Amino acid sequence: MSVGRLRQAARESVAGLPSAFWWLWASTLVNRLGAFVATFMTLYLTLDRGYSASFAGLVVALHGLGGVVSSLVAGVMTDRLGRRPTMLAANVSTAFSVALLGFMEHPAAIAAVALLVGMTSNASRPAVSAMMADIVRPEDRVRAFALNYWAINLGFAISSAVAGLVAEYSYLAGFLGEAALTLVCAVLVFAKLPESRPVRDAAQEEAAGPETRLGDVLRDGRFMGVVGLSFLISLIFTQGSVGLPVAMGAAGFSPGDYGLVVAVNGVLIVALQIPVTRFIEHRDPQKLLVVSALLAGYGFAMTAFAGPLWAYALTVTVWTLAEIVNSPTQMGLVARLSPVHGRGRYQGMYTMSWAVAALVAPLMAGFVIDHLGAAWLWGATGVLGTVAALGYWLLMRSLPEGGPGAPVAPVAGSRAGSGGSAGSDAGSDAGSDGSAAGSGGSSGSATAAGPVPAGARPVAAAEA
Repeated sequence: MSVGRLRQAARESVAGLPSAFWWLWASTLVNRLGAFVATFMTLYLTLDRGYSASFAGLVVALHGLGGVVSSLVAGVMTDRLGRRPTMLAANVSTAFSVALLGFMEHPAAIAAVALLVGMTSNASRPAVSAMMADIVRPEDRVRAFALNYWAINLGFAISSAVAGLVAEYSYLAGFLGEAALTLVCAVLVFAKLPESRPVRDAAQEEAAGPETRLGDVLRDGRFMGVVGLSFLISLIFTQGSVGLPVAMGAAGFSPGDYGLVVAVNGVLIVALQIPVTRFIEHRDPQKLLVVSALLAGYGFAMTAFAGPLWAYALTVTVWTLAEIVNSPTQMGLVARLSPVHGRGRYQGMYTMSWAVAALVAPLMAGFVIDHLGAAWLWGATGVLGTVAALGYWLLMRSLPEGGPGAPVAPVAGSRAGSGGSAGSDAGSDAGSDGSAAGSGGSSGSATAAGPVPAGARPVAAAEA
């Protein structure tokens, strides 16, 4: 491909997205550039502070538990208080708690503050996803979520390398550096991101009925099916940081070998996420999710037959391709299934599936490897991938043709945008009940066909 065509492809990949999206994208990148605690918590506790591996595991588990709790709470805050206040509160409280963690000495204090860090650092995720769904047109969402996921991985790749050097000098400097970058993220949100939460007028309130509650989300059978499948997929992908290093260590490989192999994941995502998304964004989401589930499950299952280092790298390549396809497609599906005025709660429930998987996956890997052997763990990932693929196929058989955001029911009204950029999609999302935020914070309203009972909702995604 010529340089000219590459430039054209790059322009098309970023064209048509509102300016508010790019400020949200920049805040995500800055946030992930400061990802120190999640990466180096175990090394900090065992090498720098001299605590046991068991205590380090407890602290990491508490950090994950905090994410489970905050996913639902932050989802409710996103709908009630707004996207912008939730992100501001999450970023400021994360900066404070991360800095505080660096100064904790007593084991109980470290554990308590780690729980707090887990809660605050995950609290912005439902708000970010909901705002992205608010300000980006339905037909552009897969591309937007892919670009955001690319920013997450680019920031993480850079932060991992830089933070490793910082850790050799001072772990405290790493904690304070993350706190500072998180505050920068808060400043970006405050200065550049207007509120995008749709606001209904009195007539729309009366027509739409009461606000979406967590109970309504739980009774939405199709959406909870997506949450369950997301949990299965998360269990598979989490083995890249849980089961894979243990299995490679038992096979005689060094931590450096594991680092080299798992780096393939980040390099491929940064290199391929955007071009692959351009290829898949208008294709059938059912087929994409089925194929990605199979690639994930059997990509990890291939690890059972890996011998030399290059073979492990090959398995990582397979499941990374699955990740590149699955993440934006599934997040687009989540946004498509979420009613406009319940996006925060729906995104919070979706985020919780990943947080719960982060708790379960280490227990699953440890138990299976200790009692049955690593080969059984990789066989289990193949089974999970097959079950997830079957689940996606069954769940999405009744979806209308077209990609995420395709219209699913006759609607009245018009979509309001800002200067021709992406407006909201109240008229395209199933279960939507009215008003929509345009890009740049301007808003308009579109009257949908009306609310549909949970479980019978016609179909209108996510973590990072």
